[in-house]
Amino acid sequence: MGAKSGQSKKSAGSEQAKRSLGSKRLALIVFGALFVVLFVGFAIAQGRLGQPSVPSGDVATVTNVPSDISNISEAEFKRALFQQAAAGKLKAAPKVGSKKYEELKTAALGELLDAIWIAGEAEELGISVTDKQVATELAQIKKTNFPTEAQYQEFLKTSHFTPEDVNAKVELQLLSTQIQEKISTETPPASNSEIAENYEEAKATQYTTKPSRDIRIVVNKDKAEIEEALAELEKDDSAASWKKVAAKFSSDPTTKAKGGLQKGLTEELLASAGPLKDAIFGAATGELVGPIKFQGSYVVVEVEKLNPEKVQTLGEVRSQISTTLTQQKQEAFFSEFVTDYQRKWTSRTFCASGFAIERCANFKSSGHPASAPPACYEANPKTPATECPAPVEQTKPALPGSVTILKPAGEPFVQRPRPQATKAASGEEGAAALEGAAEAPAQTGE
Repeated sequence: MGAKSGQSKKSAGSEQAKRSLGSKRLALIVFGALFVVLFVGFAIAQGRLGQPSVPSGDVATVTNVPSDISNISEAEFKRALFQQAAAGKLKAAPKVGSKKYEELKTAALGELLDAIWIAGEAEELGISVTDKQVATELAQIKKTNFPTEAQYQEFLKTSHFTPEDVNAKVELQLLSTQIQEKISTETPPASNSEIAENYEEAKATQYTTKPSRDIRIVVNKDKAEIEEALAELEKDDSAASWKKVAAKFSSDPTTKAKGGLQKGLTEELLASAGPLKDAIFGAATGELVGPIKFQGSYVVVEVEKLNPEKVQTLGEVRSQISTTLTQQKQEAFFSEFVTDYQRKWTSRTFCASGFAIERCANFKSSGHPASAPPACYEANPKTPATECPAPVEQTKPALPGSVTILKPAGEPFVQRPRPQATKAASGEEGAAALEGAAEAPAQTGE
């Protein structure tokens, strides 16, 4: 009985201990849950979960940068907006909500964000600039753009920039340049296979010089004078004689000064020159041909030299191809970097209500181009839009090498006029246009 009584007491104590341990575990669980709730509430209040809150008095905040540059105050924004207005030759900032205000707001906030983004990226890449570098660069800028100190001071006055503003912009440009240089050096060079492939693809068009002929020619609208010129050349067609005859009879101011000499004419360049082309490419070397009537003038020609087709070897152009391909790869590599850079820093940027632009993570887009009037997408607009963008926006290619951190879209291609056909081929100026035709770039790839 004693043993049983002892066992019963021991069992009861064990059961009580289990209940006590269970109570402690439950207390810990409840405390842990309460701690999580409190932490989440605190984090939400502080903006640490979801998106950070923009401090009162600021228009934007950027994470993952030093605290002294992370926020953009309303005062800084207003000052930048005023500078943008001055740059647009406006006496005052436009009315809030107007189209012009939205344009200047985007530009002003964009410049302020650039300063933070680039400084943050530079820090992550271990890049910095010294005061001496800034001073040296500023001195060069002033020397190039402001010959006198008075002109520089006038610039500060009209732009509403302080010397500190200018120094900050110069530093920003230096950091931007150094970032681009660092990224470019990380681009792998063109491989031997890439060089060889490019050579084979472009050999016929870039590295092959077509067969051509060097000729001497006299041009004149008067047939009698051309016949006289021909008679003199039949007596003596030496270079010295051609120099005298061309100077005396030719109406072409370019070739007459060269003894009538015109080098490197190809059949392609004279494809539409008719009888003149036949005369030049149908004659033997040293054979005088004329008078030939062509586009209101008469000409006498003589083929002086035949230039056979020449193909540059891979060895001759390897360095050139390597340089070109490496540059193309650097541009593509840097463009990818800029895209990632924009995406990364946009995700770290949060703007206050009324200040959100496309570069803010909390910007809510309508899905329509920012430049498009709202009426373009309204069912029954009060005032119909006069012009709306195309449903699919066209890609705007940038000029090679023009993409930078400060200009991620680069410089657009300039709309150039359509190249005119050579005058000889189009028949505008007769044989006198042969000079212009021959000066077209030779297809050597150089």
